[in-house]
Amino acid sequence: MHPHRPMHEHHHHEGGPPWGRHWRGGMFFGPPWAGRRARRGDVRTALLSLLEDRPMHGYDLIREMEERSGGMWRPSPGSVYPTLQMLEDEGLVTGEEQDGKRVYSLTDAGRAEVRSRKERSEGTEPWEFAAASEALGQLRQAAFQLGAAVMQVARAAAEPEMKRVAEILSEARKKVYAILSES
Repeated sequence: MHPHRPMHEHHHHEGGPPWGRHWRGGMFFGPPWAGRRARRGDVRTALLSLLEDRPMHGYDLIREMEERSGGMWRPSPGSVYPTLQMLEDEGLVTGEEQDGKRVYSLTDAGRAEVRSRKERSEGTEPWEFAAASEALGQLRQAAFQLGAAVMQVARAAAEPEMKRVAEILSEARKKVYAILSES
């Protein structure tokens, strides 16, 4: 940490904020899920839920989490395999060798745990943030495209055109805030 910089500024300059977004030119770039690292509870819940469907081995579980999240979440083997071992130690899953791979399936206690979790979470799954993530991705893409257009104007346009673009941007900002006030 820099001794002359206030505490609240450190996250902007020393590796970025903890949620994986990047500070550049006075703005954050990157969607809120960028660099998302699943909490152990997310991985645990996802594994139990997926094993309710059918027995699977570790890489099938990882691929399934990635697929169900629309590619937005792919837990690492370093988070999946220790969690599977923990679930096995707790008696919620069993693992057995099949064709040289360890295949995991739920025990009766594991099925009861899945039912209990679904009742508490009202049926939401850890990968269901992907739908919102898609909209955020579209928003981010549109913002980058707008920024690129504005930079072209800044480099190539005369002062009257720059002023018109500034007015358009000001109006757009007001419309965006109006949308926020509707909800």
